[in-house]
Amino acid sequence: MKLLAIGDNVVDYYKDKEMIYPGGNALNVAVLSKRYGTEKSSYMGIIGNDLPAKHVLETLKKEDIDVTKIRQAFGENGMAVVTLNEEGDRIFLKGNKGGIQKYISLRLTEEDYEYVKAHDQVHSSVYSYFEHNLPELSKVIDISFDFSTRRDQEYLDLVCPYIKQAYFSGNDLERQECEKLIEVVHSYGVEIVGVTRGSEGALFSKNGIKYEQSIIPIDVVDTLGAGDSFIAKFIVENFEHGNMEIALLEAAKAAAKTCTIFGAFGYGLAFSRNESARL
Repeated sequence: MKLLAIGDNVVDYYKDKEMIYPGGNALNVAVLSKRYGTEKSSYMGIIGNDLPAKHVLETLKKEDIDVTKIRQAFGENGMAVVTLNEEGDRIFLKGNKGGIQKYISLRLTEEDYEYVKAHDQVHSSVYSYFEHNLPELSKVIDISFDFSTRRDQEYLDLVCPYIKQAYFSGNDLERQECEKLIEVVHSYGVEIVGVTRGSEGALFSKNGIKYEQSIIPIDVVDTLGAGDSFIAKFIVENFEHGNMEIALLEAAKAAAKTCTIFGAFGYGLAFSRNESARL
């Protein structure tokens, strides 16, 4: 499989540890899918020109991610300030709303579209400021999309007609609400819809056929990135083998493993409070 992730990247600043870790849904899926066996994983997005941006770019290169289509601009890279509770669940305190990414729109050129066609699937997310590209992009490649907790009708109308796979975080939803959401998203023609529910596991549906996956018990260090690990592993396994049950089980195992380390996939870097004071 050749996967292209387009969109958000950040560094997660762990306030109590004074460390930054690369993150962001699109970036995480690019890196983790490569670790999970893709032939090629690529990342296209906008980074800043500060220390966090440098750390993100160096990390991507170390993980053998194709970064030839990254745009670099003058400004702050995306950053989120987080802390952990006693259970290892991450708590987002504040952030700079994507940094430079919120000011500069990612627009695809003809050359970019040719680059896209060299992949099997594109993945993007709600934090990527990329929705305006979906109508044209969907004409040349299948798209998966992480909505996180964004579930309002207006946003579903904007995104769902152009994607094949939709992923949601539903920790705050009752089971019936999750099932209703899945039904609504299928009505747009989305083939696969998944809702991850933290300790309650995940509910998925493919063309109306429902699947359920429980969590894999683990001693939790940090839950940040677990959902992205689940998505990345599911995408790879489902593409390669097409078996939903196996893909979901392997995704749950991957998410559990991510909970045993800090950050979505490691690479912590010391970062002082003074450097983060602007947030």
